[in-house]
Amino acid sequence: MRKSVKAVSILAILVLAAGSLTGTAAAADNSGSIAIVFKDGTRQTLDLEEIARIDFKSPVVIVFKDGHHQNLPATIARIDFEPADSASLPSRNHFVGKWEVGMGGDGGNFYITLEADGEAKKTHGESHGRWVLVDGEARISWDDGWHDIIRKVGSKHEKLAFEPGKSFDDSPSNVTAARNTEPRPI
Repeated sequence: MRKSVKAVSILAILVLAAGSLTGTAAAADNSGSIAIVFKDGTRQTLDLEEIARIDFKSPVVIVFKDGHHQNLPATIARIDFEPADSASLPSRNHFVGKWEVGMGGDGGNFYITLEADGEAKKTHGESHGRWVLVDGEARISWDDGWHDIIRKVGSKHEKLAFEPGKSFDDSPSNVTAARNTEPRPI
């Protein structure tokens, strides 16, 4: 129990410091650093831009981007530091499920189902396709030559459709609303 409390405490301190929040126990000297305060009161400040990851084993291993390691005593699993812009992008699991999407010109709707293994199905046209996550959006390539993108825009989603012969870099043939009918908690 004591180890769990210690682990949660250390994790909370690191998360607060990494999030640029200030607190007396883990105040960072600036927003680009993290301060680690040890039980004996000593502290160590590290530049966040130099840290690639922190492994919480016994001992904790901080791995810097230049390759050197530093050991600290603790019992937490791990924290990875990602670039700030990638943290705001939806993950692959965000798109898994059944999506209700618009057809475009005629105003009707159909369904696209994205499976965790990369398979895609739709209820309009050729039913089979494959999908991948690229820059936080689901890119679907259908066997009939059409391509779709489902992306998050603010708090909503949209589907962009590209007719056969067009690429994802071309202007879409149509853009409609998209709604996950099976949303899952993150």
